[in-house]
Amino acid sequence: MEGQIDLFTLLAMIVAVVAVLKLRSVLGRKTDEDDARIERRAREEVRTGTTGAGSDKVVTLPRRDRSEEPVAETRVDTAEAENKLREFAKGDPGIAEGLLAIRKLDPDFEPEQFVAGARQAYEIIVTSFAEGNRKALRDLLSKDVLESFTGAISEREARGEKIEQNFVGINKADILEAEVKSGIANITVRFVSQLITATRDKGGTVVSGDPTRISDVTDIWTFSRDISTARARSNPNWRLVATQDAH
Repeated sequence: MEGQIDLFTLLAMIVAVVAVLKLRSVLGRKTDEDDARIERRAREEVRTGTTGAGSDKVVTLPRRDRSEEPVAETRVDTAEAENKLREFAKGDPGIAEGLLAIRKLDPDFEPEQFVAGARQAYEIIVTSFAEGNRKALRDLLSKDVLESFTGAISEREARGEKIEQNFVGINKADILEAEVKSGIANITVRFVSQLITATRDKGGTVVSGDPTRISDVTDIWTFSRDISTARARSNPNWRLVATQDAH
């Protein structure tokens, strides 16, 4: 009948309304199973290093699991580092304890890197002194040593003398002493190098050395660095603070 709804149509509308309400209630609710599934997926993505399609802008951070913190491994690494320093000291307990004391304040300290840097500094200082290059010496020497070196350069210049030098190379660079005093690390190194060196007066006459002969030179130098605080350790540079003749 026109303008009226029969019973069949009414029932169909009721069923449709109930279905829509049921569907909305299900889609709008997150169950415990959903939470578990999402968590499992996140863990899988962290483990495999993937974040799924369309997530190229997402950075996956490493998982922090307290139950898996490598406490034992850290202790092993520390023990291995100590053994490495003792081996580097070649059985000298004094050097070993000094290196360990430096490492305790400065965990980034590596004796091999120090010796490599000391060798470079030695060549630069020896060459700069011969050339009279005060500027290069200023960044590598302590105040007292700088005054001594520049004073010698000034006296040489006043006499009109010049040094001719060819740095052949360093045969050995061995740590003799290592210590920490009041947060200041001091390491003494013995250098055995080869040089061709001669000093000429203002007339060009050789007054010392031999421009045709390679000479073996042994120097014992002490380098120092402040490692007392994090701010001090941010400066990685060592300075020459003392020199002495080899006996």
